[in-house]
This record gives sequence, structure tokens and C-alpha cells, in this order.
Amino acid sequence: MQTFGAFLVSFLAASGMAAALPAEGQQKTISVPVIYNANHAPHGPSALYKAKKKFGAPISESLKNNVAQHKAAKLARRQTGSAPNHPSDSEDDEYITNVSIGTPAQVLPLDFDTGSSDLWVFSSETPSSQAKGHTLYNPTKSSTSKKLSGYSWTISYGDGSSSSGDVYTDTVSVGGFSVTGQAVESATKVSSEFVSDTSNSGLLGLALDSINTVSPKQQKTWFSNASSKLAQPVFTADLNHQASGSYNFGYIDTSLASGPISYVPISTANGFWEFTSASYAIGSGSTKKHSTDGIADTGTTLLLLDDTIVDAHYGQVSSAQYDNSQEGYTFDCDENLPSFTFAVGSSKITVPGSLINFAPVSGNTCFGGLQSNDGIGINIFGDVAIKAALVVFDLGNKRLGWAQK
Repeated sequence: MQTFGAFLVSFLAASGMAAALPAEGQQKTISVPVIYNANHAPHGPSALYKAKKKFGAPISESLKNNVAQHKAAKLARRQTGSAPNHPSDSEDDEYITNVSIGTPAQVLPLDFDTGSSDLWVFSSETPSSQAKGHTLYNPTKSSTSKKLSGYSWTISYGDGSSSSGDVYTDTVSVGGFSVTGQAVESATKVSSEFVSDTSNSGLLGLALDSINTVSPKQQKTWFSNASSKLAQPVFTADLNHQASGSYNFGYIDTSLASGPISYVPISTANGFWEFTSASYAIGSGSTKKHSTDGIADTGTTLLLLDDTIVDAHYGQVSSAQYDNSQEGYTFDCDENLPSFTFAVGSSKITVPGSLINFAPVSGNTCFGGLQSNDGIGINIFGDVAIKAALVVFDLGNKRLGWAQK
């Protein structure tokens, strides 16, 4: 005899409606690891290129050429043969999280991205030339998959490229917590940026539902669907420098922070986790009032702010200079950089100079993790800033919390 709960799961899956239904005895809090890629060799211009492309900013020919040359040099260093599905192939992402999709579960390494709202994956529908080296989702091998007839998705980029495909609903589990009837966007075309990065097989968007790209009807994010069944409608990002971390859903582990959590309201108008910082300081210098409206984005590597802040910071670095070919500030790798502090409500978060010394570009020259947001149109508190804090994404109260590590 079918239980009501089992009937409800079946009905929701058949109807395409998403539901988060914890199994008997299943906890309503989740902690999932994000794995740091120790083999990852970050490249500053590539990280800047990725951010500009993601947000539709103009990309100069010099930056394009720099990234292309770097990729070509990396390819030349590889052994011949097929590229393995291994994090060492990544140039842009240091962290991946395993997500189970379908019945039986198909485990895919995905990038958790608080700056987008689509759950899209490489799949059996992705052209083989683009899918090579990626773990694929095959909806035909899942008993719980259902195609949404007439539905599609498209993510467009500033250089005219895009990723797109069709849409299924299926069971998606993160840390053992399942959402049934979750929209899974299957890629039939993938931008070259994602094709070359075989460390992950897609994105799990964690921004607000309003910027989901599915048409004719937008779909909810996995977290939005899960939130009502979690102990609290919150999740936290604990990303660490050269170490693994975690995403915790449904609770806040304050032991991950050294200071109290300071909350600020978010603006939901643009669909991001968007907040305003009222001031900043560089090193041990005085605090300067400066309203900085920006987003907390785990899917962007760098800290991208307005020129007033960026120029002031590198003005205190004797070897710093703006390099047109890198489209950013560079400096001597052995120079000690000043910290950057920004206000969050009545508290402050300090990003140490060691995190701002992002990566070497050649010889003893390094690329800064703090760069200009020129052309992007918004300030982005990416991983360089997020690694300095425990960040709380509170959907229930429409607020963002930051606590110093």
C-alpha cells in the first residue's frame, strides 16, 4: 500500500512541481564539503576574463590574447592523450561540490554560484566535442526525470557566446537532502570557457529565483525549493585559502568565525545577494566613508571594486603598476600588500594582503586579487573577499551576514 508521502512525491514528480521532502529520520540541516584543488594554478587575467564575460563587460583584445596564450602554453605542457576529469585542468575554479542527480543517483561535480540562478549541467545531449572530459548527466538513465516540453534556457555572455539547452525535472540531492521535481537544465551547447574547464560539470546557482533563465516559465533554485524544509532558510559559505571548506544549509556554525556575524539587508531588485558597504580602509590607514553597493558572489574569483578603492590600494604598493596586457594591477610577488577592510553594518571585515597577492603571471611579477570593476557595472565581492569571512545567505530575512574568520 502506497503511503501518502510516497504518493505525494510521485504526484509532484509527475506534475513537474518541486518539493523538498526529507526522508524519515533525515535531518533538516546539511553540511557539504567544497574541495580545494591543491593542483590548481590560478591565473589572474583568466579570472578577470571569466568575471567580465559572466557579467557582460567589454573584453579588450589584449586580455583575450593574454588568456589565449596562457591556455596554449598550458596545453603544450600536457601529455598527449585524452584530458582526464581531474581538478588539475581547472584554471578558474578552485572549489567543487559533488551533487547527486536522478534515480539512481548520477554524481556530478558542480560549482556552487551565488551569482547566478540556473542549475545547468553537461549531459548526454551535449555535443561530444564539448562534453569531452566532463561527467555527464543522462536523463534517459533516471527513472525520475521528466522533460519539460517546450522549455529552454540560455545564458548569454558579453563576447556574444552562450550556453543553452532544454530542461528536465529530476531529483537533486545535496549532502543527502533531496529536492524532487527540481529543474535541471541540460546543455545542448556550451561556451568554450566551460568546455576547457573539466574540473566541474556545470553550475548550481544560489542567487535569487528572479534571474533564472528558463523560458517560458522561470524555475526556482535548488535552495529556494529546499528552504521551507530546512531548519532555517539559510546557508553559509566557508571558503578557505589553500584548504577545503563547506557549504552549510539550514544552520549557522558560528565556530567557523572568530568574530560576531554582522547582518545587512539585501536589495532584491537585481536578483543577487546585493548589499551596501558604507566605508573602507587600506592597511592601518584611516576609515574612509565610501558607499559601495556590491554582490557576494562565490562564482567570481576576484574582488572587483571601483577605481577609487583599487587605485588607493595599489597607491600604497611601491612596485605596483597597471599592466594593459593583463588589464589589471601587477606588482613584485615578494612585496607585502596592505590589507583591505570594508564595513558590513556596524562591523568590519578585513581581507589580508596575503589573499590580495593572488597569483604569479611571469617571473617575480604577481597579479592582484583586487582589481577594477570597469565595464562590469557592479562591485563584486568574490572569493578573494569571501575567503576572509564566514558569509551567511539568509533568504528568510532577506539579509546577508559577514563574520571575520
